[in-house]
Amino acid sequence: MTDLWQEAMDHAVAVARKAGEIVRDALQNDMKIMCKSSSVDLVTKTDQKVEQLIIASVKEKFPSHGFIGEESVAAGQPCILSDNPTWIVDPVDGTTNFVHGYPFVAVCIGFAVNKTLEFGVVYSCIEDKMYTARRGKGAFCNGEPLQVSDQKEINQSLIATEFGSNRDPEVVDKIFSNMRKILCLPVHGMRGAGSAAINMCLVASGCVEAYYEIGIHCWDVAAAAVIVEEAGGVLMDLEGGPMDLMSRRIIAANNQTIAERIVKEIEAYPAVRDDAPL
Repeated sequence: MTDLWQEAMDHAVAVARKAGEIVRDALQNDMKIMCKSSSVDLVTKTDQKVEQLIIASVKEKFPSHGFIGEESVAAGQPCILSDNPTWIVDPVDGTTNFVHGYPFVAVCIGFAVNKTLEFGVVYSCIEDKMYTARRGKGAFCNGEPLQVSDQKEINQSLIATEFGSNRDPEVVDKIFSNMRKILCLPVHGMRGAGSAAINMCLVASGCVEAYYEIGIHCWDVAAAAVIVEEAGGVLMDLEGGPMDLMSRRIIAANNQTIAERIVKEIEAYPAVRDDAPL
């Protein structure tokens, strides 16, 4: 019997690799940079070109499937996750990195059926690292199995987060307050790759114990969420419940102990849901 979802995943890997070639090529040329919600919320012609490539390729092979794409939503498409097979695409996760030539940029393709994530592909294209996972079948980087860290002591842990693109002084104060609380637990240190997906893949790889953020979008984390879980990690909401893909907040950790310790410290603040009415 044909395994349709494996066929879809194989296609996702192939198109992510092709998209990565476009990203690497664009780094050698001048980039047209535009702004979305603010002067620090960036989009380039490459973001748009890559998303169009992925969607056109998938529509040709799987015409009945749905899409949630970062640039499509920015252009006014609704962000609704239905039971229909749905591709959740971030064409260039780490656009600010891309604009500056900072070498952590990922093409992200998540796939959900019945609102459950079935596989994820994150191609860190400058590093040439292809992270993949399918539900129930493990997580891999360039074909090698991934496994989260077994560290259970928060004060022996490395934690990842990001500053996001919201420059409202009250939000910035809360970001720094939360970082201060985590640092003073204490932890070994805090890091940020500038890409939610790559931060989560670092959790899956075992070199970072946890990643948390408020203000990310479903396309930033959908693909990497499968990779974290299949590497043995956990996903949680910042208030302790299960991860809600549309809530714009997440903790991805190596285990429940570390995740719950971070929940105790973080003060959540509002972010408009991805599936809020336009």
